[in-house]
Amino acid sequence: MKIINTKIEELFIIEPEVFTDGRGYFFESYTKQRYQEIGLTDDFVQDNESRSIQRVIRGLHYQVGENAQGKLVRVASGRILDVAVDIRFGSPTFGKYVTTELSSNDFRQFWIPPGFAHGFAVLSKEAILCYKCTRPYSPEDERGIVFNDPTLAINWQIEDPLVSRKDKSLPRFKDIAKDFIYE
Repeated sequence: MKIINTKIEELFIIEPEVFTDGRGYFFESYTKQRYQEIGLTDDFVQDNESRSIQRVIRGLHYQVGENAQGKLVRVASGRILDVAVDIRFGSPTFGKYVTTELSSNDFRQFWIPPGFAHGFAVLSKEAILCYKCTRPYSPEDERGIVFNDPTLAINWQIEDPLVSRKDKSLPRFKDIAKDFIYE
């Protein structure tokens, strides 16, 4: 397993060891002990999967309080641009973000801890995204930032995106509450 650091220390990409031969491939997408050795010591309590078509943007989402989620994201089919935004007030990287392309061809995973908003854009005809969460989904603790926020100015690499009504109505970055404080 290889760890790829990003420009924000808490966000990193995991490249698992993949065994291939004429029959196909095999890899361990998660082994608790190996992930604890690289610092992911929280227990994962929920697995999610979503299928989206090309040009879909989902996000930017996060949860607050005791249900703040860490997410370990991977793509089972297709290709996405994955995005994590630092929303920890006082952080030296507050308002900065990391984008990374994930695909079913590279098997990479993106670790996004609590204190970061998460979103993705589908770059292929369709994509199936799988992610493990450290806390369960909690509607009352769900928050978000509008995908096209002018302060963040994220290049989603999508023209004419398909975005849910709910995601289009999320607040701007400048209006988010101080739910996460950097220490």
